[in-house]
Amino acid sequence: MTEIEIGGTKRGRIAYSFDDIALVPTRRTRNPEDVSTNWKIDAYDFAFPIVAAPMDSVVSPEVAISYGQLGGLAVLDLEGLWTRYEDPQSEFKKIAKSNSSSAIELLQQIYAAPIKPELIKERIKQIKSAGAVAAASLSPRAVVKHFKSVVEAGIDIFVIRGSTVSAEHVSTGDEPLNLKKFIYE
Repeated sequence: MTEIEIGGTKRGRIAYSFDDIALVPTRRTRNPEDVSTNWKIDAYDFAFPIVAAPMDSVVSPEVAISYGQLGGLAVLDLEGLWTRYEDPQSEFKKIAKSNSSSAIELLQQIYAAPIKPELIKERIKQIKSAGAVAAASLSPRAVVKHFKSVVEAGIDIFVIRGSTVSAEHVSTGDEPLNLKKFIYE
C-alpha cells in the first residue's frame, strides 16, 4: 500500500470504502467452475467471503449459527443486548416501535444494563455447540474487563473492534488497551 504524508513526520495509508471501488471486467474472464470464493483465517476455512458485522441489528447467536452452517462467519457483539439480557427480544421490539424523537433516550436506557459475564459465556458456547466458528467482538475499552469470560467460553476468533484500533493508542483520559501487552500476556 502506498503511504501518504499527513503532515510533518506523520505518514498514513489510504483506506477505501465500497463507494470507492468498482469491479470492471477485463478482456480475460474465468469459467465459474475455476473460481473459488473460499477463504481462511488461521485454522478456520469459510465457503463464502462475507463476514457479518458485530452489530445487534445484524448478528444474533442464531444468525451466527446459520452463517456458520452456510460456510460463513458472523461476529457477535459482546457489548450488545445479547449479553445484557437473557431474552433481549422485548428490548428489540421496544426499539423497533420507538419514534425518532424518543429513540436515542430509549437506546441509552436499554444499553445501560450491565454486560453479564455469564451471558458472554452462554452465547459463545451456544454458537460453538451448534458447530459454527464462534467469533465475537469487544471494544478496546471492554477487553480488559471481559476477556477472561471470552477465553473461558472457548472463543474461536476474538475481534477487538473500534473506529480506531492501533498497537499503541495514546490517551490522556482512560488507560488505553496496549495490544502488544494484551496479546503476549
